[in-house]
Amino acid sequence: MTRALSVDRLHLMTVYVAVVDANGLAGAARKLNISPPAVTRAIAELERQLGVRLLTRTTRVVRVTDAGARYVEDCRRILASLSEADAAVNGLHREPQGRLTLTAPVLLGAQFITGIVNEYLQRYPQVSATCLFLDRVVNLMDEGVDVAVRIGELPDSTLQAVRVGQVRRVICASPEYLARHGTPQGPEDLPQHCVVAAAGSQASVEWKLFKDGQAHSVRLSPRLLTTTNETALSTALSGLGLTRLLSYQVREHLQSGRLVEVLADHAPPPLPLHLVHREGRYASSKARAFLDLAIERLRAEPALAA
Repeated sequence: MTRALSVDRLHLMTVYVAVVDANGLAGAARKLNISPPAVTRAIAELERQLGVRLLTRTTRVVRVTDAGARYVEDCRRILASLSEADAAVNGLHREPQGRLTLTAPVLLGAQFITGIVNEYLQRYPQVSATCLFLDRVVNLMDEGVDVAVRIGELPDSTLQAVRVGQVRRVICASPEYLARHGTPQGPEDLPQHCVVAAAGSQASVEWKLFKDGQAHSVRLSPRLLTTTNETALSTALSGLGLTRLLSYQVREHLQSGRLVEVLADHAPPPLPLHLVHREGRYASSKARAFLDLAIERLRAEPALAA
């Protein structure tokens, strides 16, 4: 028999979702502005009513059980449906409003996301935006981010993701460099070349390539190590050496002939490009409006079709 949802049960579900999102009882207490013991009692009562363990708790870590992982998604849907119903009654979903915070890699943000944000802000005058263009993975919950653009396979999480394209890893150099030093014919030739790598402060880097269907990791000692893709790109354009960047970062220069791709037959599989957000299909109107626009624009972008 299906039991009706009570106000008490909705409160317990709200506390449970907050604990999962905050990855802890103390964080949930701060988010909900209640005491940690109240959070502990709410979780215990919810587990008692359900007759299952939702969380495993130690002195330092809170982990979601298999049953808890399934249940939290049902809680999200139920709570989001109520929120959406309230917003619809109040007319909040008719016009997006508030501040949207989003993040993307630096060059991707500059080349593609900025234009989408400009269009979005012109279309919705009651919305403002913050763009965090950073070459690191931003924690959406910790940094208050609504939408993230992520390159690469996504770890399992409670975040929602929509695939909008893919990009390739491209090894390339200027024609002048290749004329002086020759063109590498296989992964084994790379250690003999000057390499420019955007890899932080490591003394060496590894490039994963394929030969005869087998993956090979080639360890290299770059002539230049840099923390930014922009520096690696400009240095390769100047003729110092080979670099490896993503296809959208070098597409314009490959088309103009200022850079030449090498070892394309040995490249690893493309990397997926996703829009990631926290709120599922019940996202707030400001996030949902941006997602709808960004999905359409990014999927139509040839540079992101690899």
